[in-house]
Amino acid sequence: MKKFGVILILALIFFTAGGMVFAEGSAPITAKLLSNSITMIWLIIMGALVFFMQAGFAMVETGLTRAKNASNIMMKNLMDFSVGAIIYWAVGWAIMYGGLKEVFLNGAGSSTFRDWMFQVVFAATAATIVSGSMAGRTKFTAYLVYSLFISGIIYPVSGHWIWGGGWLAKLNFHDFAGSTVVHSVGGWAALMGALILGARKGKYIKVDGKVHVKAIPGHNMPLAALGVFILWFGWYGFNAGSTLDGTSMDIAVVAVNTTLAAAAGAFGAMLISWILFGKPDPSMSLNGALAGLVGITAGALVSSPLGAVIVGFIAGLIVVLAVRFIDYVLHIDDPVGAISVHGVCGAWGTLAVGLFATGERGGITGLLYGGGFRQLFVQSIGIGSVFLWMVAATTILFFAIKITVGLRVTEEEELQGLDISEHNAESYYGFQIFQNQ
Repeated sequence: MKKFGVILILALIFFTAGGMVFAEGSAPITAKLLSNSITMIWLIIMGALVFFMQAGFAMVETGLTRAKNASNIMMKNLMDFSVGAIIYWAVGWAIMYGGLKEVFLNGAGSSTFRDWMFQVVFAATAATIVSGSMAGRTKFTAYLVYSLFISGIIYPVSGHWIWGGGWLAKLNFHDFAGSTVVHSVGGWAALMGALILGARKGKYIKVDGKVHVKAIPGHNMPLAALGVFILWFGWYGFNAGSTLDGTSMDIAVVAVNTTLAAAAGAFGAMLISWILFGKPDPSMSLNGALAGLVGITAGALVSSPLGAVIVGFIAGLIVVLAVRFIDYVLHIDDPVGAISVHGVCGAWGTLAVGLFATGERGGITGLLYGGGFRQLFVQSIGIGSVFLWMVAATTILFFAIKITVGLRVTEEEELQGLDISEHNAESYYGFQIFQNQ
């Protein structure tokens, strides 16, 4: 089977290269043409892996929320990509990379189509992060409007600053695969969305001037676990694919760092949840794996394996503490912990580049490897500027949605469940779904 796989890959490369030769009327296959062909295949396959993460997000969010909203979450994860892909094709790519001349991918060649295909799935990831934090009480029409604006304008603007040659790129801000560009953008949007939307009914109960926090468990932990494993799998496309070169020798170290950070994050979250709660908590441990993945995404190229373990482990600790702080101190209702996983740990991972970059790859050296404070300062500027941009942009967006189409369903619709009230559907036909809490 292994030999068959190798032969199949070589055949794909040969026929792709041959097709390019035929199309371009070129002479025999050159090393450059072969390299371009491998990269073409590499980026399309890696983009497909990242697209598969949509299924992971859908499973995680569904498993960690109530059964009566499962179809609604599936619809949101389907449509934020569908709406987002169309608007990213129309204007998002042009804002982020191509300039006005490439609106609707006008005049694009094969390399631009390849790059768009890899980048659109990143835009979709940033958009879908918000779904879980606003689960159980958001109007479906409001979510569609949000998806349109974040994929078409908000994400591309800050993305241009960093990956499109903008002002942060000129400062040498480093975010290899998107701890800030993708994950913190989605996390801070989730923060503002959950804050403006308000908590689910019965989540925070005020008695004698004190706020009591009611835990609302998810309905299917195995489904959430499946989602995390899918996301971990897809993350190899996210990080290793961001080498943007199918012949790069850096692919291996990026994949190793991704693996180690996720494992360390899961272990760190399990450990601290065990200490705090007396038992190792499954949902916290699963979010710890995601926290490690988010944390290493910025520095996957420039860190050592040891650095990846440290970054991932600290992310695992941070995510548990952040979830508790956001829930019990700030009283912001985030059913899946997306703000902590993507926003907070995305910021930590981006900052960690200024500490753990070894100087061996990427042309960046962190403080702990003799690089001084400069990179740490630049990373801090990037984190802060993207945070401020997202707070401002999404506050305007969510309030605009609130006063136009409306942001939140009625109390009756929330109790009934969004599957029925928003979609006239049942996710678990024949099973008793409690609609009085």
